[in-house]
Order: sequence, then C-alpha cells, then structure tokens
Amino acid sequence: MEVTIKDTKICLIQGDITLEETDAIVNAANTSLRGGGGVDGAIHRAGGPTILEECIEKYPNGCKTGEAKVTHGGLLKAMWIIHTPGPIWRGGGQNEPELLKNSYRNSFQQAEIIGATSISFPSISTGVYGFPIQKAALIAVETVLNCLPSNSIREVHFVLFSNRDYQIYEKTLTKLMS
Repeated sequence: MEVTIKDTKICLIQGDITLEETDAIVNAANTSLRGGGGVDGAIHRAGGPTILEECIEKYPNGCKTGEAKVTHGGLLKAMWIIHTPGPIWRGGGQNEPELLKNSYRNSFQQAEIIGATSISFPSISTGVYGFPIQKAALIAVETVLNCLPSNSIREVHFVLFSNRDYQIYEKTLTKLMS
C-alpha cells in the first residue's frame, strides 16, 4: 500500500527491514544497544560488527526507553540506523503508549538531525516486548502522520515482517485517512 500525505509518501511493505534502501532504518533496540533478538538481532547481523562497536563507543550507557540514538548503517544499504528501545507491554498502565509515541517521535527527530529524507520503521515493541499490534499500529501511524508537517522526511516505510501485521497496519492507515 502506498499513499501520499502532506508531500510525503507513506508505504506499507511486508518484508525484511535490513534490505531497505531508505536513508535511515529504525532499529527496535533494547536499552543496552548491544544487539538482541528479532529486528535488533537481524539488523546487527546484516549490518556487521561495526554497528555494535559504534554503539559501545558512542553510547556506553545505552539508551532509555522511548529515546533514540544514531549509528552508521554498517554493511546495510541504509546510511544510518536509528536505535530506539520501545516499551515492554505490562498491561498499559505504566506509560507504555506514551513511551511508544516517544520512540517514533524521537526517531523522526534524529532523522531530521542527520538530514535523512527517507526512513523505514519496523513495528516497534510488538514482538517479544508484547505490545498489542492493533494498539501499536494506531500509535505508530498516528504519531508518524503528526510528525509529517514539521520535518524534511519525504518518504516513510513501515516494514512489517508478517502478513498479519501488514494487514493490521493497512486497516489502521486506511481508517485514519478516511
């Protein structure tokens, strides 16, 4: 699915974020920024050891949930990786929705700082962190749409690993556009 909103192309893609050719890709990182499973592990494996080396050197204390840090893309096609730890779902009463919004907002802010005009997002926190996909999709799409008027990003990809996730994001984007 592809739509244009406020001069920015929004694309939903079912696939592998490590293959994206946007200026920046977002890593659903853990707070240590030392690699892990899921999207985080895939990005570190595909991008090579220089990503971890840069994380250790630049961010020895890691990154707080909802914040975002930047490294070069290593061996990836993307020039930059924006690492953001999303919240672990604990039922919704521990500020998880706001922390997830912050992950998207701060990733946009970092993209602006590095001069990116295109960015690819995974579905942050919906894997092992257990954030319900319907709630996360709504937060992700709404937050991205709210960030559009005030930045240089001209292309946003939501790269979704499963067909189920793709369908949920597609329904969410369609609903928000109507």
